[in-house]
Formats: sequence, structure tokens, C-alpha cells
Amino acid sequence: MELINLTMIWALIIGFGIMMYILMDGFDLGVGILYPFAPDEHARDVMMNSVAPVWDGNETWLVLGGAGLLAAFPAVYSILLPALYLGVFLMLAGLIFRGIAFEFRFKSTRNRHWWNVAFSGGSYVATFCQGVVVGAYIQGFATEGHVYVGGAFDWLTPFTVITGLALVAGYALLGATWTILKSEGEVQAWAYRITPKLLIAVLVGFGVISLYTPFVDEYVRERWFNHIGMFWVFPVLALCCAAFIWRAVSKRLEGQPFVATLGLFLFTYLGLIFSKWPYLVPPDITIWDAASDPGAQLFLLIGVLFVIPIVLGYTAWSYWVFRGKVQDGGYH
Repeated sequence: MELINLTMIWALIIGFGIMMYILMDGFDLGVGILYPFAPDEHARDVMMNSVAPVWDGNETWLVLGGAGLLAAFPAVYSILLPALYLGVFLMLAGLIFRGIAFEFRFKSTRNRHWWNVAFSGGSYVATFCQGVVVGAYIQGFATEGHVYVGGAFDWLTPFTVITGLALVAGYALLGATWTILKSEGEVQAWAYRITPKLLIAVLVGFGVISLYTPFVDEYVRERWFNHIGMFWVFPVLALCCAAFIWRAVSKRLEGQPFVATLGLFLFTYLGLIFSKWPYLVPPDITIWDAASDPGAQLFLLIGVLFVIPIVLGYTAWSYWVFRGKVQDGGYH
């Protein structure tokens, strides 16, 4: 029972960390995705300055989720990394290029164009690879015991390409609504114009994935259609958020589109988790199969219970300090 309780607690912690990363880092990756389509260089300055104070703090949640996964569920690493080596490497490379571009773009005026390319390209690569990883998780992995026995490119399928593209559209929507919140004038007007188009792209992408998923995952198909009342509540809530985004944008509201987009992602994420629960490495390895020794889980839990409040406090404080519209001159 002790193992079950600790394992459940760690599953909740890691799920929370991943969720926070998606919500927090999603919008600044989205800003990078929209970067090439900004109306002018001033708009690009505003967009980058809107995320400059918070982007590195947002990535803390990725570190927390990844480190927690290694500590609490080490068997996951022995399976997922061999299955996703190239995808994970490309994702990290994209995040590195994006981070470097943040610092160098404002200092290296002669090569600013290339740093713009690095910022946007890194955002595209990182986002697409994250979507591919999600798609690979949905379709499952070929395993024998706790060993991956599939091929090096089994993660790259038509389904995972669709999930990758859908996440690019989703993060772009987050970036657009964030830009509405943080900008004004022509930059904000441009963000208002593109948000409905991005919302349609997201709904189409998520709709295709929802129709495709039952054909690639028998377990999800059985859960969805045998427990319709339970598992369709999340899509309904996500659609309600989408309708609210459309209404808020049409009324030129500023904060509500971003909050509703966060809700859209939250309910989609919860729907995925509940559809796959309790499998951590589909199709047959559960959280209890992959869990580490209960003593190790307890020892690490004591530390993480101190870390999470600190990270939450720092995050809340930084967003409070840098609240409001981006001012000329930015934060660099």
C-alpha cells in the first residue's frame, strides 16, 4: 500500500510538472512560431520582450518533470529514450538554439536576422518534436519486459506527424493570445486577426487526432466507447473553451482569450491522461511496473515538496513583477 501511495503521489507530481510546462512554455514557443509572420521588426521586438523575463523560468517545469520521471520511474527512461533518441535530441537542440537567440538577438545587430531564424526555427523544431513524442506515447511502444525492441524510427509515423503539426498550431494559438494580452496598437490588432484562424487550425488538428486515435490504440478505443459519459466530458469542456476564445476575440477582450486557451490545453491534457491511465509506457507498462524503490521515492519526495512551492512562488512573483503591457525598450 505504501508503494501504491508513493507511486500515485509521484505520478501526480510529474503530471503536474508536465502540465505546467505545456501551459507556461507553450506560449513563448508559440511566440517563436509566429515570429516570421509578424508585421514588422517592431512587432518582433514587442513579441520577444513579452516573453524575455519569463521564458527561462517556464522551462524549469520541464527540468522538474524530467528529473522527477528519472527518479521515480527509472524504467521509463530505459524504454523511452532508446525509442525516442532522435526526437528528444532534436527537441533539446531546438530549445538550446531558441535560448541562445534570446540573448544574442539584442546584442548582435549585424546578425540579427540569423538570430531571428534561430529563435523561430528552434521554436518550430522543439514544438514539433514535442508533438511527435505525444503521438508516439499515444500509439505505444514495442517492448519485451522493460526493454524497447522497436526500430529507431518507429516514433515517426503519419499519426505522430499529425500530432506534431497540431501542437505547432496549438502553441501558435497560445502565442497569439499571449501577444493580445501583452501588446497594444497594431501588434495587438494583428494578433486579434490571426487568432480565429489559428483556433480553426487547432480544432481541425485536434479533431483529426481524436478520430485517428481509436485506430492506433485499442485500449483508448475501448475506454472511450465503453465509458462515453466519463471520457467525453473533457472534449466538451475543451470545445466550450474554444467557443469562449472566439467570443472573447470578437469582443476584443484582452485577458480572456489567453485564459481560455490555457483551459483548452488543460482539458485536452487531462483527457489524454485519463484515456491512457494507468499506463506510463503504453501498451502494457503501468506506473507501478515502472516505479523505483519506495525508499528512494520517499527520500526524493521530501526534497520535491520543498522545491515545488519555491518554483510556484518564483513563477507567480515574476509574472506579477512583469505584468501589464510591454513598454518600449523592453527588458534587455
